Amino acid sequence: MSDARPTGPTWNEPGFGALSEALDEAAAGVRELEPAARLRAEQLRHAVEALHGSGINAIVRRLREDPRGRELLFELADDPVVRLLFSVHGILQPTPVTESLRALEKVRPYLRAHGGNAELVRVDGDTAFLRVSGTCNSRALAGVTLREVVKEALIGGVGSIARVVMLAGDPPPTLIPLGPVRNRDDGDDGWVAVGTAADLGGRPITALHLERADGVRADIVVISLDGRLTAYRDTCAHQGLPINVAQLDPATDTLTCPRHGFCYDARSGACLNSPGAQLTRLPLRVDNGQVWIRLDA
Repeated sequence: MSDARPTGPTWNEPGFGALSEALDEAAAGVRELEPAARLRAEQLRHAVEALHGSGINAIVRRLREDPRGRELLFELADDPVVRLLFSVHGILQPTPVTESLRALEKVRPYLRAHGGNAELVRVDGDTAFLRVSGTCNSRALAGVTLREVVKEALIGGVGSIARVVMLAGDPPPTLIPLGPVRNRDDGDDGWVAVGTAADLGGRPITALHLERADGVRADIVVISLDGRLTAYRDTCAHQGLPINVAQLDPATDTLTCPRHGFCYDARSGACLNSPGAQLTRLPLRVDNGQVWIRLDA
């Protein structure tokens, strides 16, 4: 008997596309087996998945116990193969918003090659609202084609999406940077006055650069949902990039970073598709209509 056995793929081979094709071919072959053989093949698949899932979850649990390990998990999640494994084993929990963003990323190269682009505005139930840009009346046919590509990507690629609505015009202003706001009460131990509740409550997302009287500074976002204000550091838990460009969905109370689709509970800051990640929430209070946020040194 030969001692030769198949070896696993290296980082250079095969790529994600080749792995996906191989899995599809294997699954198609299993479906063509006789019932008894197909049952055995399915049992083997489930056993292998359970083994891999147990090991992967054990690794993830240990990594989450260390700050540097959590950073590595976010970096790993950017790899398509790792992201697929994390999704299969429940480590990354997809939402309609993150699935829609991922579906758009697949067709974005085609859209850009034809002078267009698409922005996910929000997901409401089984309906995705998008804004397609880069097409004009003189290229009406191309515009229709791009819109059809986007619709097919979402309806065909996201099981919960049954309808796509295209919005016209430029996006409404949801981000209003106010510039530096200085503390007006030196004796209040780190609290900074940032504006009125009526003003901040009228905008979904407000970006602020705060500066205390003693020079401590911070970039902050204030989220308004149903008149309730919540303040966070302006930093996505994934790669530390600003979160002020996130999409706020009042229907689901979620805040989604458009760069990699990390989705947060807008009221608590907890990451919904990567448990253990968290936006940094800051104390906020309202006194006589004035909003205060506390900055630690």
